[in-house]
Amino acid sequence: MTSHQRDMARADAPLRSKKTARTARGVSTNDLIFSAHVETNDVVFADILRLYVPEGSKVADVTYGRGVFWRRVPTGAYDVYPTDLVDGVDARDLPYEDWSFDALVFDPPYMHTPGGTAHNGHQNFENYYNNNGIRHSEKKYHEAVLDLYLRAADEAWRVLRDGGIYIVKCQDEVCANRQRLTHVEIINHLVQIGFCVEDLFVVVRKNRPGVSRLLRQVHARKNHSYFLVFRRPMPRGRRLRGRTGQMALRVVEETRR
Repeated sequence: MTSHQRDMARADAPLRSKKTARTARGVSTNDLIFSAHVETNDVVFADILRLYVPEGSKVADVTYGRGVFWRRVPTGAYDVYPTDLVDGVDARDLPYEDWSFDALVFDPPYMHTPGGTAHNGHQNFENYYNNNGIRHSEKKYHEAVLDLYLRAADEAWRVLRDGGIYIVKCQDEVCANRQRLTHVEIINHLVQIGFCVEDLFVVVRKNRPGVSRLLRQVHARKNHSYFLVFRRPMPRGRRLRGRTGQMALRVVEETRR
């Protein structure tokens, strides 16, 4: 058989399916949870819980206020410990034991109100979330806001179990005509103390922000905020106990890295 005949024979031979160890699993769908939303906080928060916190988990919401975040979460789905400063519980000094919670939620005021007419109009916002009345920081303005986030994060690290989820709500701001990317500052600190960044959700408000008196606009007006999702990593080689579903899968992935 000539080389030309051999080439023709190979061309006529049926193609063999390529062997692969991969198996297609799951169901094709576009019904997914996305990272950016023009929605209210309660809608996005319910999605975050669905994605990262298995039902039945023990969750501390340390800035509970009126419980707005939980409006779309089925009653009884989680073992929730709702507290804020009205209850005398400070997020920077929690009355909980070490490694005692599966998840923790933190949503403090985004702006500091030092008194007088400064930031006039935000007092009601802070009263709503009940988190600016005890242990005032010596810092002012944005540095006071950031200090609150960083101290609360250190306490969250203490009370979260290995593999626990920390959900933080924040918003960037312009302070003294300087752009402060609060979400970046928070992420940098939490990574430094040991947290893993799991996700970032952008929430765009449906209505337009209030009108401000100004001679010339210098910076874009903020009309979005963030949900940041962190995880306290599981120590390498530790066996999984009491972890099911997505949380267990993420812990396994972490131990393999």
